[in-house]
Amino acid sequence: MFIDELKIYAQSGKGGDGVVRWMHYRGNEYGGPAGGDGGRGGDVYLEAVRNLSLLSKYTSDNEFHAGDGGQGQGNNLFGKGGDDCIIKLPIGSKVTNLDTGEVYMLETEGERIKVLNGGNGGYGNYHFKSATNRSPEEAVPGQTAQKAWFQVELVLGVDVGLIGKPNAGKSTLLNTFTNATSAIGAYPFTTLEPHLGELYGYVLADVPGLIEGAAEGKGLGHKFLRHASRAKMLLHLVSLEEENPLEAYEIVRNEVKKYDESLLEKVEWIVLTKTDVRTEEEVAHIAKEVAAKTGKRVFTISAPLEEGTKELQDALVAELRVK
Repeated sequence: MFIDELKIYAQSGKGGDGVVRWMHYRGNEYGGPAGGDGGRGGDVYLEAVRNLSLLSKYTSDNEFHAGDGGQGQGNNLFGKGGDDCIIKLPIGSKVTNLDTGEVYMLETEGERIKVLNGGNGGYGNYHFKSATNRSPEEAVPGQTAQKAWFQVELVLGVDVGLIGKPNAGKSTLLNTFTNATSAIGAYPFTTLEPHLGELYGYVLADVPGLIEGAAEGKGLGHKFLRHASRAKMLLHLVSLEEENPLEAYEIVRNEVKKYDESLLEKVEWIVLTKTDVRTEEEVAHIAKEVAAKTGKRVFTISAPLEEGTKELQDALVAELRVK
């Protein structure tokens, strides 16, 4: 199952304690303070990787701990530093520290961000030696670990977002263009999660169908509109089974606007699907009307019959190559 949001718990390493120790020389029991400082606790990092399925792995194992620092040693030796904890997350992850509100974005492969600091090691008694205190008996414990819950939200880095009402033909088009295996069915909400496909190296995402009120949480599309926000362009699919295709287009357009108005600034092509349910004259008339009223580039296709899909695919690749 594709997971695009979850909570994880992370804890840095505690600093090691400083210790009280003494030097011992042959024939001289007391040789001065020699207690070393404790080691520093490990830090917690986030690292961006190309693996969209990672969050699924963390659903049953969502706690991460860095190593504690070791306590100081005699002979003024420092304790061992704790191992860092590196949490690998997919590129496009937005991570929010639920305790502080700090937000981190992982946008580049290999990018690493420190989110929790390990505790410093405490001082051993050697640290307190001075001209006036030649036999200090004090030591300091290591600093406590930092810990927090984090909300992880994955925003897919895609080139083309396929949007539209349920059953508009997005899954069919994605499967036609790519090697994806998005579920297809003659009923709403066949797609319960985003599906990805690759077309000549470009990533297409089938975003679950939007309905009126999606921005307020109705249906499924509101959860996945954020994946469209990173797309370079949008293909807005409108089924010609709709009694009023222009009205169906405006419903989805309005939901996108309420979610994030900046999405409307992206290049958007309108794809009228399921042309086989209309006559050629009706298809031509509707396409002309939609183009005139929206000012958008309009394509007409019937994916199962492979009508118009080659023209759309060629135009899409040409458009993406100049972006």
